[in-house]
This record gives sequence, structure tokens and C-alpha cells, in this order.
Amino acid sequence: MNAATHHTAIPAIGLGTFRLQGQVVIDSVTTGLDVGYRHIDTAQIYGNEAEVGQAIAASRVKREDLFLTTKIWIENLRRDKLIPSLKDSLHKLQIEQLDLTLIHWPSPQDAIPVAEYMAALLDAKAQGLTRAIGVSNFTNAQLQQAIDTVGAAEIATQQIEIHPFLQNRTVIDFACSQGIHITAYMPLAYGKVVADPVIMSIAARHGVTPAQVALSWSLQQGFAVIPSSTKRANLEANLHFQRITLSPDEMVQMATLERGERLANPEGLAPQWD
Repeated sequence: MNAATHHTAIPAIGLGTFRLQGQVVIDSVTTGLDVGYRHIDTAQIYGNEAEVGQAIAASRVKREDLFLTTKIWIENLRRDKLIPSLKDSLHKLQIEQLDLTLIHWPSPQDAIPVAEYMAALLDAKAQGLTRAIGVSNFTNAQLQQAIDTVGAAEIATQQIEIHPFLQNRTVIDFACSQGIHITAYMPLAYGKVVADPVIMSIAARHGVTPAQVALSWSLQQGFAVIPSSTKRANLEANLHFQRITLSPDEMVQMATLERGERLANPEGLAPQWD
């Protein structure tokens, strides 16, 4: 990887907070920090930045030991809105600087040009509001526009849906060809991986759980993963699992599970996927 140096800071396993609200997200983050998570992923649209901030503030974990990510919502992509919205996120999170700020979704139908919001995001970094910047849910064409605007070396990650049933090869291959790191969201396909016979047989062979097989499969490819859970046992299992190395044959078996099963495909928001 020609541009890997600036990616090393993204911890391989993080705690996702999508769909978690109110006391539920406070408890999830509190428990997550307690069992050892140091990478927390949120977003403006999740409506839980203040609660995530509250849980972090109440914990004894030092700010410098945490890696915090948020994502800019599509309503805030215009040049005049992006930085004020990020300052609002910082206020809610009760921190002075994010570790990583992503564009959550590209502007629908490219109504706002990629160049406009990537330039604004780079400006936010220059102002010290975030240590690193990146993208999420970008098509290859949009990622190329982002690269043309800020340079591949400035794009710390492309966060996309990846799990055994949606392997997203076209997007991964292009990002990797540009030296851009990948973060896999929904790595357990909302728990669907646990019932898959192929994954279950691999798990049995290694004496681990199907979830551990799915996470190992992503990590073995060099992706960061951000599974979410509200249960302590699952939070612990997702972080402190025995990472297994899948054999080349097992990786081939996993590849056969691709079925284009996209779970995050919101109407009016999702781009024309590669």
C-alpha cells in the first residue's frame, strides 16, 4: 500500500452506534469503553452525538486514548454549512477535535459537487477541527473526484457496507489501487452471518463463532470493522475475539457467499452503486 502511513491511526475494530438512541446508546458506549473499545463511530444524522459525548465524558478514558469518528450529513454539505455543522458536532460530543470526519453520503444526484464539500472538509482539517478526513458510500467516480480535489493521501478511509453477502469488490479494488484504506460497516449483516451454513462450518472447524469468522474475514483483508451491539457479551466477543486466519480455501468459500445483499440502500439517498 503506497499511502498506508497515514492510516495506521484508525483502530481495526470500532464500536458503531447506528440506530442507537438515548439511554440505549449511552449504555452501549459506556459498556463498550468499559470492555476496552477505544474507537467510537457516530454521525450527525444518528441523532446521538450528545449521548455519545455524555458517555465518553462520564468514562475515565483519556481523550488521547480515544479515536472518535463522526460523519457530515447531506444537509450540511454546502461550503457555508459544513464547518458550522462540524463545530456543532464537536460541541455535542464535548471534544475539541475529532480523529476522523467523513462525508456520510455523497450529495444525492451530485446536486452539490464532490469538489465543494471535499474542499470544505479539508479546510475543516486545516482549522484543526479534525485530525483526518474521509468518505463513506462513495461510488468509484465520486471517489475519483474526491481524489482530484484533495489528493488520495488526504483520504484516510472509505467507509462502506461490507459483509460476506455484499463483498463490494469493485469499490474495494479501486480504493486499494489508490492506496485508500477501507472501513467495513455492518460487517455482521445485522447478525445474518450467524445462520449461514458455510460460515457455521468454518466456525466449527476453528472452534469459534460465526460472527468471529465474519469479522476475521474482513480484518484479514485489511479492513477496519465497526460492529455495533447493546449487549455486553456481544461487545466483548466482537472486540476480544480469538482472531483466526482463514485458509486460502476458506477465503474462496467465503467469496462464494456474495449475493449483492445490500442492507443500507436508502431511497433518494443512495447513489448509483458500482
